[in-house]
Formats: sequence, C-alpha cells, structure tokens
Amino acid sequence: MDIDLLLTLDALLREQNITHAAARLGISQPAMSARLARLRLLFGEPLFVPSPHGRGVLPTPRAEALRPQITTVLQGISSMLEPTTFNAQNSNRTFVIALHENPALMLGAELQNQISAAAPGIRLRFALPETQLLAAQMENGEVDIYVGINAGAHDAWVRRKLFDDEYATAQRKGHPRGTGPMDLKSYCDLSHLVVSSEGDPFSGFVDRHLAGLGHQRNVVMSTQSYAMAPAIVGGTDLLCTLPRRMLQRFSQTLDIFQPPLDLPPIVIGMYWHPKNGQDPANRWLREQLLQAAGRQV
Repeated sequence: MDIDLLLTLDALLREQNITHAAARLGISQPAMSARLARLRLLFGEPLFVPSPHGRGVLPTPRAEALRPQITTVLQGISSMLEPTTFNAQNSNRTFVIALHENPALMLGAELQNQISAAAPGIRLRFALPETQLLAAQMENGEVDIYVGINAGAHDAWVRRKLFDDEYATAQRKGHPRGTGPMDLKSYCDLSHLVVSSEGDPFSGFVDRHLAGLGHQRNVVMSTQSYAMAPAIVGGTDLLCTLPRRMLQRFSQTLDIFQPPLDLPPIVIGMYWHPKNGQDPANRWLREQLLQAAGRQV
C-alpha cells in the first residue's frame, strides 16, 4: 500500500466511477484501471464491481468497510503537511534565555513588559550560561536562546545582533579625585572593582588588555555580579570599568566617563540553534528580543 493507492481508493469510493475518479486525481483512465488492479491484488477481492443499472462501479462491503479508515489516514497525512503555528496570546509556555547579568539588565524589564502585554500566559526564565553545558542545552531544547557576546557562542549557531555597547569607567559622585580628565597612569594607580565570573577573580577583560600594553591597574575588590558593582562603587572610592549602557542606569549616583585606553566595542547578539530557525515559537521570541533591544524585527 502506498499513497497513490490510498488516494485511488478514496477517489473510487467518492466518485464510484473509474473515469471520474481518474479525473479527480489528474491521471488517465488506463492508469486508474492499473491502480485498481493493484488494489484488487493487494486485498484479494474485487473491491468495486460494475453497476448493473448504469455507468459506474459499486463498492463491495469490504471497500465500504475501508471508507472510514481511508478518511482517517488521509486526514492524518494532510495534518502532517500543515505548517505549525504558535498562538502566543493563548500559550502558557516557559521560554528559557541564557544570558549574563549585563544583557539581562539591558533587556529584562522591557522584554517582560512586552510579553506580559501580548501573551500573559507566557513565562520567562533567565538562566546564567553554563559554558560546558550550553551547547547541549541549546541542542536538546533546555535553552531556547543565548544572549551575549560572540565569545560565548558556538560557531554553528545562528546569530543576530541586538545592540552595540562600549566600555565606560564609573566612580561615585563626590569622588576625591574630582571629575577632570584622567591619564592611564592615574587610572592604574587608583583602586578598582572588577566583575569576573571565570578564571582569576581579580583579573577581567580590561586587565588582560592592560597587560598587553604593559600596564596593570590596582584591583582591590572582585565580584561576580554586574548588578552589585554600581552599588559598591557608589558607596566607596573604587572605580569600575563596565559596559556603558548598564552604568548609565545608575547615573544619579555615579559619574561616568571615557576610560583612558582604547577598548574594543561590545556587540551583544542573540543566538539560536539552526534546528529552531523556522520554529514559530522561537521566531516569536526572537521578535520580542529585537523589539526590546530597539531594533527592527
């Protein structure tokens, strides 16, 4: 039994006429007769017999018994070919986004406000990326999207940029050094707070960049939390050099200025597994992230 024979049996049951059934399927009458011969061989009985009172054929009891089964099978095949859809407004799905605190602070509030207005049943879970596990989590669907810098992403993932950022240095308002320009030596001599979640807790990206220039700053405190850093800097004489978009949220308590060294720009993107490229739910989530980042969908 193949799909052609299923369609032939359905057409003959509907039309009860070999010529009309052939026209329904867009095949010739000889081709239809050949298919009927294959059906008779497969089932071991005629299935259809000539009508004694006019043109056409009549189904045998065996053929009539097959009618609901044929309908069910063809409906199942048809439903397999229908595109999947995602109704966000009626969904109660939980989406998992892997990201560090910096992009979470940039996107979290706006993203949640958008989703709660458009799809009140949907829940969001922000999870810190686990470097060793993230690739498998993206592949098996435990994580829907990763948001962060390219260094944390797998080469095979699909990427789209969410926003650009740059590094800035912050100090508390009323800092004893004042607010004038700062040279690299003064910058290195002052006390710093560093945010570091991996490796040496007292050395971050800026410190590695300084080392390449032959300099070292005075790091006296370390935290793993981006969110904690502005509060600590706002209550001490420490400096911190972090993404500008995040620091600007604390401009009422911090003075923010350009650091006295050239640091590469920060590009925050969203990444998804290629298998989810056409998935309606994943596409909807990506649209929400783009809107939260202020980009065109």
